[in-house]
Amino acid sequence: MDNRIDNEDLRVFATAARKASFAAAAEELGMSPAYVSKRIGILEQMLGVKLFHRTTRRVIVSEDGERVYAHAMTILENLDSLLHEMAERRDVPRGLLRISSSFGFGRNVVAPVVARLVAEHPSLQVRFEVFDRLVDIVAEGFDLDIRVGDEIAPHLIARKLMANHRILCASPAYLKRHGTPRSLQELAGHNCLAIKERDLPFGVWTLHSGGTEEKVKVTGSLSSNHGEIALQWAVAGAGIVLRSHWDAQPHLASGELVQVLPQYTQSANVWAVYPQRLAGSAKVRVCVEFMEQQLAQR
Repeated sequence: MDNRIDNEDLRVFATAARKASFAAAAEELGMSPAYVSKRIGILEQMLGVKLFHRTTRRVIVSEDGERVYAHAMTILENLDSLLHEMAERRDVPRGLLRISSSFGFGRNVVAPVVARLVAEHPSLQVRFEVFDRLVDIVAEGFDLDIRVGDEIAPHLIARKLMANHRILCASPAYLKRHGTPRSLQELAGHNCLAIKERDLPFGVWTLHSGGTEEKVKVTGSLSSNHGEIALQWAVAGAGIVLRSHWDAQPHLASGELVQVLPQYTQSANVWAVYPQRLAGSAKVRVCVEFMEQQLAQR
């Protein structure tokens, strides 16, 4: 058997195994599904085993494929470690960097910073994706997650990029019609615009005043998994919203929104989160430092 296996074929196979789909692997790698299938076919021929059981809807890793996957991950991690170490020595960020973030913050804040990052470091390529859920960056193959919220898993490294908090606010028109709440308990009688955040229970607002934490169950006729939509509803007079200060500030400045119960806030700092194995990566380090610098200017 020819033992000159292409490392990229191992990477294609490992991605297809993780995604359980040639099409999904092709999308992640920027290849065509046909090319992914071809490279896996070549790898199967070289190894003399069937790596996948193929059906019309998905691919399932075979028993031999599981063994190959374990070895492939070791080889690829060692190779990545070598490349990261060499990049660290050169101190030049290069190659593909996969970054994730949430919908609103990702689109409005992170995306422009990513564009400036690539303009400043032309050897770097970034694939940026936004989600309405908390991303498992290790399992899903991301190098970096730019996250709003302080719940960080212990197996990840987190670096605070920007202090931030969420505030309660509503339009003057809504408060004129329904009155201004004077306590958290009074929120139960108001139309609250709940947002399905990535890291928080839906419809439960946990707020702090001084050193005291209080939880309040809120309800309303409108809810969304997209914070910008809820903020637009609040500006239009539909109800009270709990939203990050960075997002609400322009509307507060213009008078479209008014802060409600200003003694209460919810911690929502901005973090760069990445796996332990990338702690020494030049591209991750440079990106995190660049993000920190750019967000500090806000």
